[in-house]
Amino acid sequence: MEFITRNMDLASGDAESKRAEIKRYYNATWELYERLFDTLISDDVFYERPQPLRHPLIFYFGHTAVFFVNKLLLDKQIAERINPRFESLFAIGVDEMSWDDLDEKRYDWPTVDEVRAYRNQVNAAVNGLIDRMEFATPIGWDSPMWPVVMGIEHERIHLETSSVLIRQLDLKLVESSPLFPACPDVGPAPANEWVDVPDGDVDLGKSRGHRLYGWDNEYGAASFAVPAFRAAKYLVSNAEFLEFVEDGGYRADQWWREEGLAWRNYHAAVAPEFWRGGPGAYRLRLMTSEIPLPLNWPAEVCYLEAKAFCEWKSAKSGLAVRMPDEAEYRRLLEVAGLDVEHHESPIAANWNLERFASSVPVDTFAHGEFFDLVGNVWQWNETPIYPFDGFEVHPLYDDFTAPTFDNRHNLIKGGSWISTGNEIALHSRYAFRRHFYQHAGFRHVVSDKPVKTDFDVYETDELVSQYCEFHYGDDCFGVPNFPKAIAEQALRAAKGRAKGKALDIGCSVGRAAFELAGEYDHVDALDFSARFVQVGARMRGAGRLRYERKEEGELVTFHERTLEQLGLSGDYSNINFMQQDATNMKPAFAGYDLVVAANLIDRLSDPARFLREIPNRMNPGGVLLIASPYTWLAEFTKREKWLGGFKRDGEPVTTLDGLHAELDENFAMIGEPIKVPFAIRETANKHQHTLSEVTLWIRK
Repeated sequence: MEFITRNMDLASGDAESKRAEIKRYYNATWELYERLFDTLISDDVFYERPQPLRHPLIFYFGHTAVFFVNKLLLDKQIAERINPRFESLFAIGVDEMSWDDLDEKRYDWPTVDEVRAYRNQVNAAVNGLIDRMEFATPIGWDSPMWPVVMGIEHERIHLETSSVLIRQLDLKLVESSPLFPACPDVGPAPANEWVDVPDGDVDLGKSRGHRLYGWDNEYGAASFAVPAFRAAKYLVSNAEFLEFVEDGGYRADQWWREEGLAWRNYHAAVAPEFWRGGPGAYRLRLMTSEIPLPLNWPAEVCYLEAKAFCEWKSAKSGLAVRMPDEAEYRRLLEVAGLDVEHHESPIAANWNLERFASSVPVDTFAHGEFFDLVGNVWQWNETPIYPFDGFEVHPLYDDFTAPTFDNRHNLIKGGSWISTGNEIALHSRYAFRRHFYQHAGFRHVVSDKPVKTDFDVYETDELVSQYCEFHYGDDCFGVPNFPKAIAEQALRAAKGRAKGKALDIGCSVGRAAFELAGEYDHVDALDFSARFVQVGARMRGAGRLRYERKEEGELVTFHERTLEQLGLSGDYSNINFMQQDATNMKPAFAGYDLVVAANLIDRLSDPARFLREIPNRMNPGGVLLIASPYTWLAEFTKREKWLGGFKRDGEPVTTLDGLHAELDENFAMIGEPIKVPFAIRETANKHQHTLSEVTLWIRK
């Protein structure tokens, strides 16, 4: 198999040559990902959970294929699902966000052979799509080919993250592969030393017309004047980190800040994750083998361990030691002449699977006066990921970055031995929770410059901000708050009935869920948009949210809303915010005494399917509330899928007719439809005023 790992230039060449290049890149990625799982000794290992905060490996084996289907379906490049069950089960990964589903009891995993067969189906479908798709060059993020490239780069990310999980398995569950050889070079570590870095101006971010694929967080701009600083010549080696360990670094509380101390105590950490054995006899766990601790390889740690080391190093040296921030890291690349794209100017480094499936000695690859400015292991930065000016969410993948703008996900830079494609692009920006493990280490710097680590999290996406105001903002024109009014309608209809579980499907940013949670034991608040459920989860956790409100033209104002201001009190731990497709929900979402579907059905690709499935998710006697303005649009729902709003055999068919046709077998409608008004504020002088028809149904 040929390793094709370098980025593609999406601007050059004609469509047919680019089609062939994308197809080669896609198939090499697909094959390489499957070969990674050949390191497992048997199919039974797919069901192991190497890390308790992650799914078992079977999830990741199916997830990358499902990603292609879900994104291509969303972009209307394909018309039908291949396996709806799999495309729900394998859809959402884990970043330990409050709205992630970590309860493994909810999952009934298929066999490995079933997933292999599914992957084969998807592979054939994607290859066929690449062959017949009409597109033009350059390929930008509005191109029909963009979601294909997105799927390829997504699978390359999971090539790396899955290799970390495999590395965390019990050693007896894996076997070596000639495709993934470990480096044999071990020895004493070089003494680290400081190198002066001159001051300079740094510009971060790239334009939408950039020639390489990019994730949404890479676009936009940020500029910094970087003062002079000093940086370590080498990455921190195992030998250097061992000094910290042997000096009692894991036992001394003073080196650990609050977050790090809590993590260290919870995990009873006494050494890095991949170190085995004990003092005097440490060994290093590689992906499929174990070797005596190579002192001249880079130490691989989480951010919290790296930070504790820097605090210790500061005390020992009398210097202000820390990790670089994002601008300082770019400055290092500039002074070494590495502010280039690898596909245009190949860089000698231990990355891109060009060398080994492990680290190499820290003094192997010189980059100017430094070593390993890129490659070998990722390098933790002090900077939490934040949006550049001009940041926009890509509509096909709205949960790639937006949920990480929380000051708890720190940037990692430079790539590791298995980083490929976009991961090793100059402008790439990846971030992880500070206690997560990757193939990541760090370089320390000396600087008195304060590092910004707390970014105000204001919702700036125009649509999300509108819905923040719609749910939590001021009433306008005397129109009552719509989500609150809908919740009140549902609670009146449910009076005297069981109040165990409620479902707010299409919850948007979550106001109705808070109103329901005071009377129901548990509320699942689900929405297709990760951006929306992120707002609800943040409001639940912090009790407040901030957003930017458009006034006119480029003028905006900033607002903060709290649950207390809205008369909502309690911890609301009974609300589960989570991303889900209403037409393809996981089976675990069932047993409801109340279901609220507000302004949802006329935005679904298949509303009848949703209505056919909802009875199976409800208890007898449960209440179903459906609210909709019945604004049927072909861009959301193909005309043949509309419930009403058309003529059949010359006679008008209303949406209410369609609701009766789908629901009467399992529900009895109570009362007559009522109209509930709502107003959505676009600017200070422009509002949308709409009536939503509410119908209430009792599950027979």
